[in-house]
This record gives sequence, C-alpha cells and structure tokens, in this order.
Amino acid sequence: MEDKNFEFIKGGVATAAGFLAGTACAAIKKAGKRDVAVIYSSVPASAAGVFTMNRVKAAPLLISMERLAAGRARAVVVNSGNANACNGAQGMNDALAMAAEAAVVLNIPEDEVLVASTGVIGRKMPMDKVLPGVRAAAGEVSPDGGPLAAQAIMTTDTYSKEAAVQLELGGRKVTIGGTAKGSGMIHPNMATLLCFITTDAAVSAACLKKALQHAADLSFNMITVDGDSSTNDMAVIMANGLAGNKEINDEGDDYTYFRDALTAVCTILAKAIARDGEGATKMIEVKVLGAATEQDARLAARSVAGSSLVKAAVFGNDANWGRVICAAGYSGAAFAPDKFDIFLGDVQVARDGGSLEFSEELALEVLKQDTVTITIDFKSGGCGATAWGCDLSYDYVKINADYRT
Repeated sequence: MEDKNFEFIKGGVATAAGFLAGTACAAIKKAGKRDVAVIYSSVPASAAGVFTMNRVKAAPLLISMERLAAGRARAVVVNSGNANACNGAQGMNDALAMAAEAAVVLNIPEDEVLVASTGVIGRKMPMDKVLPGVRAAAGEVSPDGGPLAAQAIMTTDTYSKEAAVQLELGGRKVTIGGTAKGSGMIHPNMATLLCFITTDAAVSAACLKKALQHAADLSFNMITVDGDSSTNDMAVIMANGLAGNKEINDEGDDYTYFRDALTAVCTILAKAIARDGEGATKMIEVKVLGAATEQDARLAARSVAGSSLVKAAVFGNDANWGRVICAAGYSGAAFAPDKFDIFLGDVQVARDGGSLEFSEELALEVLKQDTVTITIDFKSGGCGATAWGCDLSYDYVKINADYRT
C-alpha cells in the first residue's frame, strides 16, 4: 500500500466525531472485569460488515448480518466471556434482547443495533447479568469511552488494540478509528476476531462494503495464529458523515483514498492481533515476491505463516528453511520449484530452489528478534503479498488446555 500521507493519531472507536462508547462490568467473565461495551453514533450512519466463513455462525452474528443488509446501523452492543453460539432459539432470543435493551436506553430503533459476542461456545448466556450490563454500558456512553471499550471486548488478549488515522477528503478532515480483539482461533477467512470501526466520513453503504472487504482481504484475512476460524468473527464499520465531506458513492479518487486509509487502520489492528497470539513470543511476517498472480502470493504467504512447523522453528530459533518452502508447496500456489529464493531478514538461506552456505549465527540473530521476517521470491512474476502470524510456544497449549477453567 503506497504512502498516502495519512496522519496516524492516538485513538480508537470513539475518536471520530459523533461516536461514543460505554462499558460495564457484568461479571460474565471474572468479577471486576469489563465485559460489556456499547458503541454508538449520535446521528444516523451507513454501515457494512464482513463475517466469518465458518458454516456454524453464532446468533449475534446472524442478527447483525440480517440488519446490515439495510446498510445502516447506529450502535453495536458487545459482550465478552460468552460466545452465545450453538444455543439454538434461546441464543437468538438472548441476542435480540441485548439489542432491544440497548435501543431503549439509547432511544434508537432496535433494528439499528448490531450485536456481537465472544467467549466460550455452547454456554447459555447469563441474561440476569448481561441485560443489566447492557443498560449500564449504554447509559454511560461518552467520547472518552473508546479505550475502555477496547478492554471490555477482550478474552485471552493480553492487551487492548486500537488504531486511528486522519485524512483530508474534499477539504474536510476525516477520522477513521477502530478497535479489535483477537488472540486465539485466528485464521484467514475472518477468523475469535471482532473489529469495530467508526468514521465521520460520509460514505454510502455500498462503498463502505467494498472498502471494508478490500481492507479485510489485505489485513484480517492475512493473519493466522492457530488455523482455527471462529463462529463469531466479524468486522463492522459505521460512517455518520459528520465530517461534512461530499458523500463518497462511487469508486473515484476520494473512494480510493478512504479505502486505503481504512486498510491502514485494519492492518495496524491485524498485526496487533498476530503479535498477541496466544502464547506468542514473536510475530512472524511472511512476504512473498515475484509471484505470477496475487492469488498465488496470498496462498503461499498465508500457508507459510500458518504452518505449525514453521511457527515451531521460529520459536526454537531454528533456520529450517525447508519447512518454509514445504508450506509454500502445499499452499496451492503455482511457482517453479527450481527458481525460488528464501531470506530470513536480510540473510539469504536458499537460492534457485536449493541450499547455499549461509551464516547460522546471522540467521540466529534474525530469529531472536521480536518480529521475524521471512521472504520468499518466486522469481516468476510481478505480484506479491504479506501475511502475519506468530510463533508456536508451549504456552499456547497451556492456555487452550484450561480455557474454560
């Protein structure tokens, strides 16, 4: 993505004009932990979303998908600690009740409230705790509530994730801000990942949808932690137009500029999720160059970033480049096996499809870094792609072995 002179600023989901957020401690998780958030636009907003490709979809996600078909939303109510997935008709009723409760407090139409949940699958929602939490969160929405909302949506995350940029559209300053959560059950195809983005730009729902899909394809759909795609993953954007720019309703220069700024926000959040993978000690960045097609590059990059053997090698500081090309080879990407080069950082470890003498000491220094960059050059074309993941440590098993307890 070329530099568009975005101004990266401190902020998150309540940074854009007219957006507020509130939170509550409802004891869905542990006592004293914020676990309900409400994100709200003070004026009507266009909206769009992208959702998990998992065939099993949680009740909140189904409701949000249906409501976003109208291209508008003014609020999102989110809980952590319980996914409200695989709970049948009761799960749908509970998700609808959450939206209805928020709508009453905010005094907005119920069908303009989206719902999201994250946590344990197959556990009944404790509605005696959830609904008071929704009331409390909706009752305290404020422009200062973004950082706490970022905390309230976390599950196994070790830190909250926020990002914001400003840009100029039609002579007006526009802000895009967002928050995301995700640490485990992360894999391309909108894998548990939740992301909420707000902007004061005026953008039609159709253009929002196209821009968000583009951004997700280059960010959230290029990260992997463990190969699992959740039942609850979604990314939602609301645009309320308070910046006063002329509405973006076609794919002209303003659309492209907005789309690229949105992609920048999503990429920051996606990389933060990859870095915060459960038990991770390092982030892995996989760059594929010289591919014949973008699809080939994307397939190979995601495959290498997701390989358990590559991830384990990075954790163990082992410059085992054979695992890298093996993962590229089964990815479905087309490339010439006798042409590829591989680099760990700046250290070349393979050339023209075969081995070469390289410094194990220099490779070790690369592998000890917080971010380990693996570059594969197929030397077959002009296309490329980047994927992000993390190493596979002993702690990943520990975290997930006792997740419910």
